[in-house]
Amino acid sequence: MRFAVLMRKHNLDNPWVSYRWAPQEVLPDFGQYGAQSSQSITGQFLGKDPEGESWLFTGFELNLFLDEAEGYYLNVSATKPCWFVMWRLEEDIERYIDSQSLEMAKSESTIAVPHRICVSYNEAARLLDGGESVDTVPMNNEHASWLQDYVNEHYRPEPKKRHKPASFKGAERSAEE
Repeated sequence: MRFAVLMRKHNLDNPWVSYRWAPQEVLPDFGQYGAQSSQSITGQFLGKDPEGESWLFTGFELNLFLDEAEGYYLNVSATKPCWFVMWRLEEDIERYIDSQSLEMAKSESTIAVPHRICVSYNEAARLLDGGESVDTVPMNNEHASWLQDYVNEHYRPEPKKRHKPASFKGAERSAEE
């Protein structure tokens, strides 16, 4: 399944930082955004308002894997299932932005580019442990239901193993006693 990520550059009223980047939404991409069918990530400027700017990035493929089923389960069993969006501030703007939006993007030295989307808590934790920026985006009911169906079909929790308390293991005595 292909998806697009809507990134938002929020203006801040702060003497040290003038804006903050954050993913806003993960959207199904059926080709309606005009992106090529290539696998590369491409961003386009959507608009600017008094609160900030909006950028749409296409080119994200989501594949589910059996060995990540526990991470998917942890996500859908949470109070609010979510998408995990891993993004980086990129200086190589021309590599990621389409030609129509390039002039707008070059007004800053960096731009926030999402590089990966996932729905596994475990995968998101590994990305965070690796020092990446990962933010959450609420998952709509349709996507949460689709992920729940996958979990119901493929996730089997490991049986719990009962450990004997130390007091029942017996003392270790030599055979001479």
